Amino acid sequence: MMKQYRNRRAAIGLLAAMAMTALSACASVAADRPEPDSKLSAPVTIFLVRHAEKQGGDDPALTEGGAIRAEALSALLRDANVAHIHSSDYRRTRDTAAPLADRLGLAVRLYDPRDLPGMAERLLASEGTHLVVGHSNTTPQLTELLGGEGGTPIVEATEYDRLYLVRRAPDGSISTVLLRYGAPTG
Repeated sequence: MMKQYRNRRAAIGLLAAMAMTALSACASVAADRPEPDSKLSAPVTIFLVRHAEKQGGDDPALTEGGAIRAEALSALLRDANVAHIHSSDYRRTRDTAAPLADRLGLAVRLYDPRDLPGMAERLLASEGTHLVVGHSNTTPQLTELLGGEGGTPIVEATEYDRLYLVRRAPDGSISTVLLRYGAPTG
């Protein structure tokens, strides 16, 4: 079951608990199996968001509120050990990813939102912590392709505060948490 959190302290506590669970699972599996047989997957943590509020027109920039939300995302994830940032090649998604990329000194890697199965495969084959910035129709779908719960469809016109956390533990199990960030929307 996917849980939702608005409170940053509760979300950070949950992240810490998930990390401890993963570490203890890794230790218990390693203790139960001989070394040659213990081929565990490296853990991967993936944050997924829809781009922040956008202006109108073709390939629009963020609104002032959207820029504030992108900064809120950067502040929220600044200590989350994000090592990889991915964005579709649209101004609104790149602008949503930019504050965290700038803060962490990371390049934003572009991905094709028309190839979500391929993106999911690449993410699950990796390790570390990722941020993926997408769209109202791609973010829940990619969450599901990663083995998580996409939840209800994102409300296209008004919902910009959804932040998924998908974690693959070393034993291969997948957990999903739905967080909210920035000013409430929708």
